[in-house]
Amino acid sequence: MKVHFFGATRTTTGSMFLLEINGQRILLECGLFQGRRADTLERNRSFPFSAGDVDSVILSHAHIDHCGNLPNLCRRGFSGNIYCTFATRDLASILLEDSAEIQRADAAFVSRKRAKQDLPPVEPLYSAVDAEKAIRQFVALNYDRTLPVGDGISVTFRDAGHILGSAQVVLDIQEGGRKFRYLFSGDIGRGGDDILRDPQSVAEVDFLQVESTYGNREHSPRTNAHEIVAQMVRETLEQNGKVIIPAFSVGRTQEIVYALHQLTRAEKLPQVPIYVDSPLSVNATEIYRLHSECFNKDTYRFLRETANPFGMENLTYIRDVAHSMKLNDLKDPAIIISSSGMCEAGRIRHHLKNHIGYSNNLVLFIGYCAQHTLGAQILEGRKSVNIFGEPHAVKAKVASIDSFSGHADKHELRRYVERLEGNIKRISVIHGEESQSLVFAESLRNLKPDCEVCVPEIGQVIEF
Repeated sequence: MKVHFFGATRTTTGSMFLLEINGQRILLECGLFQGRRADTLERNRSFPFSAGDVDSVILSHAHIDHCGNLPNLCRRGFSGNIYCTFATRDLASILLEDSAEIQRADAAFVSRKRAKQDLPPVEPLYSAVDAEKAIRQFVALNYDRTLPVGDGISVTFRDAGHILGSAQVVLDIQEGGRKFRYLFSGDIGRGGDDILRDPQSVAEVDFLQVESTYGNREHSPRTNAHEIVAQMVRETLEQNGKVIIPAFSVGRTQEIVYALHQLTRAEKLPQVPIYVDSPLSVNATEIYRLHSECFNKDTYRFLRETANPFGMENLTYIRDVAHSMKLNDLKDPAIIISSSGMCEAGRIRHHLKNHIGYSNNLVLFIGYCAQHTLGAQILEGRKSVNIFGEPHAVKAKVASIDSFSGHADKHELRRYVERLEGNIKRISVIHGEESQSLVFAESLRNLKPDCEVCVPEIGQVIEF
């Protein structure tokens, strides 16, 4: 068996790994490479292999850096099955449609710039129709059910605890006269999640391909996250202020809604209006509610015996623009949750424009903000930031809490590997910036001195 490392190697974006087994080609993930516009467009447009030669795709979860280039793959000739969990299929259906709109907008932006240089326009990577067609090729499978996906190849999904439907990919392979198990971790959750189950352990692992997003970073503990949120939000509301929460539509929005629900029920927060202002977030939350098979025991019991974890009397979900614009006229204290989490797009920019200039307001970040994004600039403590091309003074309080991270930190990743059973012969460390991957790889060498640990480079081929 050979593995070609075509993405998310010494970086966290563009996950894509091509496996050659028994004369077949299986693609693990088909994510969009996300970075500077000039660098990403051509890289995403072309594949380092023939799309038509791929026999099947296996997808760990629905984040765009893992599934976002599937419509382009299908458009270029891939006609096989795309295997994933049921929740991943449903989330991917809305995320890929949203991605198609982003591709259209990006292509229009680049085309306008090229027109000024008398250059021809560029086409988007794919359309909403392409995204819908790709979803038709999805084949969904429950956790812990084994399915043959090729000659001598079976797949089993084990819960990864990262986002709804996220999975570790267990490949049981018979090649010639030998059998072995190849485990791809996908993205691993922290465990102890408010909503989701903990990552499951896997037995009899021979080869491991493991993520390292936070391979050299330690998160704040989850234990007091709700209390910290309650204190900051309560203090802001008591000052007649508004709380603005930039949040990713999938995962982080549902977590903060659930946390606010529990705090309100416990009377640790007053029943002020809470708004989730993002069509994608609204759609994603509906999908969360439908997939209780992914919930931990407490959340499942709460859903069945008490109430909808993502719904309460003072919570309003907003889809249409007109309702969103009315939030600008709010006079009383309120909580507004909106995407995107890095403040680079979406309605959150309008809410920041209207509220970041008042000292009694709070901007609360609950996720990672990449360098140079608007969110990162606000977190840096800048006195003024540009929103829609105009400077705005930052007078609101700014806070960040990383306890809600969906990625395991260095200690949690190490414990994940420790819990795996089997005589692991080789580990490939992927999905992390180079500094994170290299440090985590060294940690694994100390943990498993008899195991070969490597950090592949882009384009590298490793034979197993």
